[in-house]
Amino acid sequence: MRTLAAASLFAALLSQASAQTIYPIDRADILAGSHFDFKVEYPGLQKADSVPVTINGEPYAKVLGKTASFIEREDGKDQSALILRDVMLKPGTYKVEAGSQSVTWNVFSTGPRKAKNVILFIGDGMSPAHRIGARLLSKGIAQGKSLGKLAIDDMPHMALVATAGSDSIITDSANSASAYATGHKSGVNAMGVYPDRTANPFDDPKVEPIGKLVKRRDLALGIVTNTEIEDATPAAMATHTRRRNTYDQIVEQYFDVKPDVLMGGGLANFLPKDAAGSKRKDDTDYVTKFKDAGYRYATTAAELQAASADASTSKLLGLFALGNMDGVLDRKFLKGGTVKKFPDQPDLTDQVKTALNILSKKPNGFFLMVESGLIDKYAHLLDFDRAVYDTIMLDNVVRQTKEWAKARGDDTLIIVVADHNHPNSLIGTINDDMSTTPNVPMRERVGLYEKAGFPNYPKPDAEGYPNRVDVSRRIAIFSAAIPDYYETFRPKLDNPNNPTVEGKEAQTFVANEQYKDVPGAMLRFGNLPAMMNSSVHSGEDVILTATGPGSERVQGSMDNTEVFRVIAEALGLANGEAASR
Repeated sequence: MRTLAAASLFAALLSQASAQTIYPIDRADILAGSHFDFKVEYPGLQKADSVPVTINGEPYAKVLGKTASFIEREDGKDQSALILRDVMLKPGTYKVEAGSQSVTWNVFSTGPRKAKNVILFIGDGMSPAHRIGARLLSKGIAQGKSLGKLAIDDMPHMALVATAGSDSIITDSANSASAYATGHKSGVNAMGVYPDRTANPFDDPKVEPIGKLVKRRDLALGIVTNTEIEDATPAAMATHTRRRNTYDQIVEQYFDVKPDVLMGGGLANFLPKDAAGSKRKDDTDYVTKFKDAGYRYATTAAELQAASADASTSKLLGLFALGNMDGVLDRKFLKGGTVKKFPDQPDLTDQVKTALNILSKKPNGFFLMVESGLIDKYAHLLDFDRAVYDTIMLDNVVRQTKEWAKARGDDTLIIVVADHNHPNSLIGTINDDMSTTPNVPMRERVGLYEKAGFPNYPKPDAEGYPNRVDVSRRIAIFSAAIPDYYETFRPKLDNPNNPTVEGKEAQTFVANEQYKDVPGAMLRFGNLPAMMNSSVHSGEDVILTATGPGSERVQGSMDNTEVFRVIAEALGLANGEAASR
């Protein structure tokens, strides 16, 4: 018995003497010369230097060039940690050991620069169903053949991209966009960091995002979206936080980075707390701070056009709504959402045209991220008509950008990708004349196989949009992940869909009875926990297409972290001197 007890005690002590977690994590691919934080977490209390930490058999301080801070009681708990901020490495393979725990890093360099500019288009939550719906509505189909190609599909290189995060097979926009922006995995709700065990959302081990990298290399930076500019996808390009909803601090970090072009919604968190519409918790006026820093400021499409036409505009802040901007279907046709409040919002095509005008003046080239972010918002709300129209808008932006790049000699890498998927499927058509008193139950109007036929949307306008969605043979897109909600089988012609409301029990949601009495509506019992108020993301691979210098690396099956490597290699971000700093 004594022998067994001694063995157990020895095993416990050995466990305490090893690291619990090492950041960056195992199999991390790290760009040579990029900045990152090194951290070792222990499961219990340690004394400084009680657990040797080595890199390739050498003391870590010798390899990294400085000594880490030792935290005896992290967050006041019986757990210790080592943290070393802002380090970088030369190319090579590195094995980090702390007791019995070890990780291996691959630090990679790049060859010479291939592209002067890189433009990353992200259709947030864009599923194959959205792409196909956009093709059907904007191009048409006859006898089974499409009458045209989408610009997002008409590219020479294509890959399937895996999207899992460091903590889950299902990602959100924060960690999925962060993988594109940093080349590192992260956890749900986190961007630009490895989410650690501390409570503070801003002290987690940082990894350098593409926005900071290109600014350090003296390239210009543009971030354009039609969501709130503080939302996860745009914020992941330049900021660090464990919690994506820390909008005030994200604005502060934007100001520190100073992108040359910053455009979207989200004005509310730029305004001091006493200003009308503000959501800030302090008195700082970031609109004024940006203007004082030399930024041209635009709040409407007209002001944006004026800024674009002015040759002296070198830096631009465009904030066109307090929250998210409105999608195409509301802005151009239905006038729902917040259009009455913000009637002169620019189209994403106009935002990008202006961004290219400004960024192309920069002699050293640029990186630009463009997000069609409402595809995701509408997919969550089971509002598939609006999601498809915003996919068409993304396609229009890509088409005009491809023409822009061709006119200047194809010196620009263009990448189009979703950050994650939604479990949406296009299963047929809905055969319905939109009469108010249908005699046939709506679910029996869903046409499958040969009964689906082809949709009968009117001929699209010059931008690819049919002028109405309430036609008698509509595409039928449904989600595989649903809360309880009333399915009407019909487009929402007043405002974006709102499938649920808060339930009687705390943190639960029930079907929105606003739709209960719509003719033909049926209650669909969900397959999601009651805490979910909308559809959710799914874990399938997403489609990536690319053209331009450096696009040849896009092929087959890729991980989302490899998208960053495609960008880094195209821009030569670790070539020559940069790799040995």
